[in-house]
Amino acid sequence: MKVKEVFKSNHIIPACVIALGIFCMGWFIYAGISKLANKDRTVSVRGLAERQVKADRVTWPLSFKVSGNDLQALYSEINTKNKIITDYLRKNGFTDGEISTSAPSVSDTDTEEYSSDNKKARYFIGSSITVMTNKVDLVNDLTNKTGELIEQGVTLESSTPSFDYTGLNTIKPAMIEEATKNAREAAEKFAKDSESSLGKIMTARQGVFEIEDLDEYTPIYKTVRVVTAIDYFLDN
Repeated sequence: MKVKEVFKSNHIIPACVIALGIFCMGWFIYAGISKLANKDRTVSVRGLAERQVKADRVTWPLSFKVSGNDLQALYSEINTKNKIITDYLRKNGFTDGEISTSAPSVSDTDTEEYSSDNKKARYFIGSSITVMTNKVDLVNDLTNKTGELIEQGVTLESSTPSFDYTGLNTIKPAMIEEATKNAREAAEKFAKDSESSLGKIMTARQGVFEIEDLDEYTPIYKTVRVVTAIDYFLDN
């Protein structure tokens, strides 16, 4: 009788171990298959953040050109008109440190390969005075009042200012946070509509910050925009 009991106990333990092993193997296989089946269940979303800002820096070129056959007289005219422009700028509140004058550019039509014998002038000289300043409101106001220069004999060829916003680094963190939040909200809505739950982030990509004029009529105001693209896992 004791021999039979020993025989049974010797077989029960290995059988239990084998059964436990089969159970564990089955569980791991099931978990692996479930993970494999769900690994491609993802949602891709984008989050947008925008800010309207005012330019804090401006470059304002004031260019003109003179023409004639007497080179010395033309240089004298250039100097006179340069002084008219710089005096106008100083009178309206700009400092010498904000005003720069470029060297004149000279074109001699006699040196051109296909010059015409009927040309009205031999020399063309261009000059440009540039204002670089943070007085954006002053420049924006004066661009519509250059008629005073015309009254003094200076006809500008180009006087369109370029407004810039240099404070991007101060608003970057908040905009990235907002774009990420908007992306997550979109992903959560998709997960809810598909009767799933939102999992961890699979990949995330931050777009380039873009700064554009608010519109063609108010370049002093800018729109700053960034888009964040995020891929989330979806769980059952």
